[in-house]
Amino acid sequence: MKRIWNSFLIAFAMFSKIPVPRADWDKENMKYMICFFPGIGVVIGLLICGYGRLCVLADFGMLMRAAGFVLIPVLVTGGIHLDGYLDTVDALSSWQPKERKLEILKDSHAGAFAVIMGCAYFILALGVWSETEDQVLPVLGIGFVLSRALSGMALATFPCANKKGSLGMFADAAQKRVLKTVLVLWILACAGAAFWLDWRYALILLVTASAAYAYYYHLAVKEFGGTTGDIAGFFVQVCELMMAGTVMLGGKFL
Repeated sequence: MKRIWNSFLIAFAMFSKIPVPRADWDKENMKYMICFFPGIGVVIGLLICGYGRLCVLADFGMLMRAAGFVLIPVLVTGGIHLDGYLDTVDALSSWQPKERKLEILKDSHAGAFAVIMGCAYFILALGVWSETEDQVLPVLGIGFVLSRALSGMALATFPCANKKGSLGMFADAAQKRVLKTVLVLWILACAGAAFWLDWRYALILLVTASAAYAYYYHLAVKEFGGTTGDIAGFFVQVCELMMAGTVMLGGKFL
């Protein structure tokens, strides 16, 4: 039980800025860490819904409302997935061989393309969230859980491009059978909750997440020879923006 608790603490310490008690980052404590990764999405989803309610009560304008939705995930996670997104787009924009792209992923410097695509991401996200209706916020909140469950599933199923990197270390420490079972339960819980809220938006959410996951696999294998921690972060950011965009568009026509 203590090992599971420590895995929970490490997951929140690694993937969020939420204060938690300290735990030793050893191989035994990290075995079940990814099982708790979607829990951070639960926190973000609840904050998104709560902020949406606050915007109604405070009569915030469209821009203030959208800015909060965009920034909540960044503030909760500390930008760890956004960092992976920027490194990945930098590597992809280099048009170099796989080995060189992996080196760019490890480079701590931000290239011009990372800055450009980072700005483009925030502008698009601000536009999407400014057009999002209040009734779809609970479904989109579930999307933050689903993206992390799928990201964890990729850890257990995708080839690893850099076994010496952080993602390779987590993959070695994880008991993959337990990890897959828990993450499937997370995914089923997300699907069930979304369909309970509204089957139409749930369908859009799940189809979009599946498309993003397929794109993630194709991109990781073709361009890098497998996934890494940075590419996993890229997937989380892209998947969440895709889900927000398609659900927003669905709200215009349903």
